[in-house]
Amino acid sequence: MRDDYGNPDPDWLKLDWRPHLHRVELPGATVNYVEIGEGAPIVFVHGITSSWQAWLENLPHFGRSHRTIALDLPGFGASPMPSWPIDMPAYGRLLHDFCEKLGLGSGVTLVGNSMGGLVAAEAVLSAPERFDRLVLVSAAGFINTWLPHQRGKATSQAWGTFGRPLSAAARFFVTHRRARYLMFRFAIRYPHRLRKELLWEQMASGVPCPGFADALDAVIEYDARDRLEEIQIPVMIVWGTDDWVIPSVAAHSYQRRIPHSRLEIFEQTGHVPQMERPARFNALLDEFLAEKAS
Repeated sequence: MRDDYGNPDPDWLKLDWRPHLHRVELPGATVNYVEIGEGAPIVFVHGITSSWQAWLENLPHFGRSHRTIALDLPGFGASPMPSWPIDMPAYGRLLHDFCEKLGLGSGVTLVGNSMGGLVAAEAVLSAPERFDRLVLVSAAGFINTWLPHQRGKATSQAWGTFGRPLSAAARFFVTHRRARYLMFRFAIRYPHRLRKELLWEQMASGVPCPGFADALDAVIEYDARDRLEEIQIPVMIVWGTDDWVIPSVAAHSYQRRIPHSRLEIFEQTGHVPQMERPARFNALLDEFLAEKAS
């Protein structure tokens, strides 16, 4: 069987994204987002240290049949810091305000990666009538590390010290094979097998991110485990076996707690399955969306 890791000929590189970029004013926040296509809405939510570009391999595919939207959460990407304190309920409310402002109505499919998965779950828990489906991709929410608060504080301090220098050296990390491996190996199983352009977009749009420290603290503090059983809409959970950021044991924890959920594990895949194995991820999401009609 052909290895489906990466994408040698991506559609996103052939698009002029400028006509698809927009900004919207919401209570206490300005949000940058990209929109492509028409039809039933899908909203993609990125993780920490990321941006809407985390979904580059997926947006053109779903834009052929859906109104496909990916936003930069306040404090990340091209969205400035909000006026309100960052926490998971606040980001959940922002998703509601965002959907309302764009006139998405009910029947929205939410797809969230890492922290974005936790934000998406919070949005569904707070107003389930708005959403039709939920996809959790390597979602945050289960702390499986030793001394999470101390480790989180150390990570925030390191990011504050090295984030901007990393951004300035982005081209070096992308173009030099060994540096690329060291930079991305923590989140991506095989960095050398993804296109340099894709990795460049992640560095250029995701570093630095002023909301990182507050968001990391919020993720560590937030615990929705006892409420997950309240989610009654269909849920698909997607994870990689080689996720070093949030180990795949968390995937099974989510599945046990959420009724009507299905679990898909990608072998030899890291923290961003939608980017590492886009053909498989897109096909799975197509299948999951088609189940609406059954």
